[in-house]
Amino acid sequence: MNSFQSVVSVVGRILLSHIFIISGISKAADPQGTIGYIQSVGAPLPEVAYAIALIVELGLATALLVGFKARWAAAGIALFTIATAFLFHFNLADQMQQIMFLKNLTITGGLLLVVAFGPGAYSLDNRRR
Repeated sequence: MNSFQSVVSVVGRILLSHIFIISGISKAADPQGTIGYIQSVGAPLPEVAYAIALIVELGLATALLVGFKARWAAAGIALFTIATAFLFHFNLADQMQQIMFLKNLTITGGLLLVVAFGPGAYSLDNRRR
């Protein structure tokens, strides 16, 4: 991997993880509001779904950010992102929901690139020993 690819891959990880970390912080700041929203779409076990969201958005996204077990983290976030697309944004008759659905699919594509090609040179997974 050349230096350009190394820099671009870390910028890509920063941009991919950013949305999840910000969202996780928001959820952590308002647990009851988040659980209420999860309930409003009819998701089963909203408290469990809330805990999963925090683990993914804060834990896995931070792992992706620093490049720790990045392929696994990206795969977990990709599954979560697809699930949330169908659960929360599948009203394709609503233009905003359609945009959110497509955004989730696009983010999943970026995450799958990390799964396929790894986190790049500037990551904990590729630190020099």
